[in-house]
Amino acid sequence: MTRFAPHRILVTGGAGFIGSNFVRWVLEQDGAAQIVNLDALTYAGNLESLTDVDRAFGEGGDRRYRFVHGDIRDFETVRALLGQDVNAVVHFAAESHVDRSILGPRAFVETNVNGTFTLLEAVRAELAERPRDFRFVHVSTDEVYGDLAPEDPAFTEETPLSPNSPYSASKAGSDLLVRSYAHTFGLPAIITRCSNNYGPYQFPEKLIPLMITRALADEPLPVYGDGKNVRDWLHVADHADAIWTVLTRGGLGGAYNIGGECEVQNLEIVRHLLRHLGKPESLIQFVTDRPGHDRRYAMNIAKISRETGWRPRHRLDDGLRDTVNWYVEHRQWWERVKSEAYRTANAMYLAG
Repeated sequence: MTRFAPHRILVTGGAGFIGSNFVRWVLEQDGAAQIVNLDALTYAGNLESLTDVDRAFGEGGDRRYRFVHGDIRDFETVRALLGQDVNAVVHFAAESHVDRSILGPRAFVETNVNGTFTLLEAVRAELAERPRDFRFVHVSTDEVYGDLAPEDPAFTEETPLSPNSPYSASKAGSDLLVRSYAHTFGLPAIITRCSNNYGPYQFPEKLIPLMITRALADEPLPVYGDGKNVRDWLHVADHADAIWTVLTRGGLGGAYNIGGECEVQNLEIVRHLLRHLGKPESLIQFVTDRPGHDRRYAMNIAKISRETGWRPRHRLDDGLRDTVNWYVEHRQWWERVKSEAYRTANAMYLAG
């Protein structure tokens, strides 16, 4: 495959967990790449996750990075940014928490479906006016495939989409929009579907940081149902590496599964974390399962490995230990998330 060289990348949702890790990873790995981070700073957008790369926070930072406060549903804003010599879009911006989608589905449709539609239309208009070598990477999730029984083979890129929550349905809708624009309009797009991510800067409502932060406070650890739901765990640094690999070497028009090849029950993850923290298993508290809770996800990553050579590098035990250590050493970051002080910091940043 012909190697693609991104020089200025528009990253949507770059103040979120995976987006901020991707921004940092690219700036560290590619000395020529420039990044424009477009984020609406909803509840999961935290500019304090990027203090080391954003010069607005004081000395240091990286001149190749720029933050823009804006909504992906704003066509004019997106189009203006694309016109600034951007030759790649990596689209993370999404509402992404299943529990929140059950409580309020509308925001998921508005952001995940309508927002993706607006981005696609803006890219299509920009390339019609100023054709150039370009890539659009749409970052999706394994949840669009639905549920697996214990004996079922792992999801492949050919597995039919069968989402079971408002969140995964909205992501499946956005996947299909991207696919249709690639097929109908020739838009140079690639879809990635990842398994469960973990690592630094993850919002504390997600399983691993929730359990770490509650265990540090000796609070009960709420585990849904019997805790035997199985997930394929992927370190966020491996995910960033995979997205960059797909962006620079992936084939256009299709999808790539990205997984950690590490299927583990949620309960075992919690026990791993307690062992690393030296905390008792008596902190575990089983709670009523959430509606429509998928039992198992697993990703077949043969395609991305065969076509690009990418494979995950982090072993789960090492990755969990490093993640625990990060949360222990960065208590102020997650305490400010839990207290919502980070939102005040976001507002002060925007006020200048």
